[in-house]
Amino acid sequence: MSASRQYDIVVFGATGYTGKLTAEHITTQLPTDLKWAIAGRSASKLEAVAAECKALNPDRVQPAIEICNLNDAELSALSKKTKVLIATVGPYCLYGEHAFKACAENGTHYLDVTGEIPYVAEMIKKYEKTAKESGAIMIPQIGVDSAPADLVTWTLVNMIRNRFSAPTAEAVVSIHEIHAKPSGGTLNTVFTVMDTFSFKQLEAAHAPYSISPIPGPKTSNPNSLLTKIFGVRAVPDLGILTTSLWRVSDTPIVERSWGLLGGAAFYGPNFYFSEFSKSRNYLTAVMTHFSILVGSLFIAIPFMRTLARKYVYQPGDGQTKEQTRNDRIEYRGVATPDVKTPNPARAFCKARYEGSLYEFTGVSISQAAISILLDDHKLSGGIYTPACLGQKFIDRLDGAGFKFETKFFEN
Repeated sequence: MSASRQYDIVVFGATGYTGKLTAEHITTQLPTDLKWAIAGRSASKLEAVAAECKALNPDRVQPAIEICNLNDAELSALSKKTKVLIATVGPYCLYGEHAFKACAENGTHYLDVTGEIPYVAEMIKKYEKTAKESGAIMIPQIGVDSAPADLVTWTLVNMIRNRFSAPTAEAVVSIHEIHAKPSGGTLNTVFTVMDTFSFKQLEAAHAPYSISPIPGPKTSNPNSLLTKIFGVRAVPDLGILTTSLWRVSDTPIVERSWGLLGGAAFYGPNFYFSEFSKSRNYLTAVMTHFSILVGSLFIAIPFMRTLARKYVYQPGDGQTKEQTRNDRIEYRGVATPDVKTPNPARAFCKARYEGSLYEFTGVSISQAAISILLDDHKLSGGIYTPACLGQKFIDRLDGAGFKFETKFFEN
C-alpha cells in the first residue's frame, strides 16, 4: 500500500447509529494527528456529525467529509484514498459488497461490524484470493459480533498453550451479563437476512467449520442430549447456562480463527467451542431456550417479519445516550487442556464493558483500525478474524474500557 494515501482511516456510514459512535471514539480516543474522514451519501448529515466531533475535541485534526454513494465506482475511488476503511453501512447482505470489493481490489485494509455469516461466507468465496494478491487485511465481524467471543476464546487457548504446552479440548464461553436493547439497524438486519438468503444457504453457512480455511476437527459435540433438547447446561465456574442468541454469528468466526491460527497445532486437534448465556436457574434457562426457538420460527414467516418491522426502531435509530447509561456486557469463558492428567487446571477469562453494545462496537472497530496501522501485525493480505490481531489488539481494547481478567482454577 502506498504511504502517500490521503487518509489513515475513513468511516463509511458515519451518519448511522453505529457510525456516529465510531466517529466519536476516534475523535476522543485515537491519536490527535490522525488523518481521517467521514463518508456517506448526505452532505448535511455528515456536516452535522463533523460538528459534533469538533465540539467533543476541538484540539485534534478534524475529519474531512467525503460524499460517496453505494456503487462500485465511487467506493473504489474512496478506498484508494485511505489506508483503512471502516464500513458501518448495513444490512451488509444488501449494501456491503461494494465496499468489500473495493478494498479487496485496491489493497485497502477493511473492517466491518456485520453479524451476517451467510454474507461473510459469500465475501470469503468471492474476494479472499483478491485480498491476498492486493495485500488488504480484511476483518469482518469485529464489533460485538463477534470480537468478544473470539478474543476470549483465543485468550483461553493461549493461556493453556503457555502453561501446559498442550492443545485445548473444549472452550465454553458465556454471556454472563447483558443489559442492552437492539438498535433499528440490528433488527432490520435480522429480518433482511431472512428475506435475502434461502434456508439452504443459511444452513450451509452455519455448518460446522463452514468458513474455516481448512477442514475442522471431527470432535463429537460434548453437550448432552438434554442440553440439545432443553438448551440447559451447568458448567463449573460459569453456572447454569442456556441458549445464546449470539452463538449463531460467533461460532463460525471462532471456528475460522481455529483454521487461520494453526488449527490442530495451536487450538488443538480435538477442539470444541460452545457458547451460552448465563441463566438464573434451570426453569428460566428452559424458558429462554424455547422462547428463542419460538422467536426463530416467528421471524422465519415473511408476514411476521413484515408485521414486526412496524413496531421496532427504524434503521439508523436507537436508544439515546441517557437510555444506555446503565448498559453493560460481560463475557466469561473456561477452557480445559487436552491432556491425560486427571482433573487438570481450567483456564478462566472474564471480559467486561460498561456501556452500550453499539458504543463497544465503535470502540472495537476503531481500536482495530489503529492497531492495524501502528502495531506491526505480521499479516499479509487476506480475510481474517478479530483473534488474528492477537494480544496487541486485546491490550488496546483493555485500555479503552473492555477489561480482561484471566486466571486458572485448580482442582
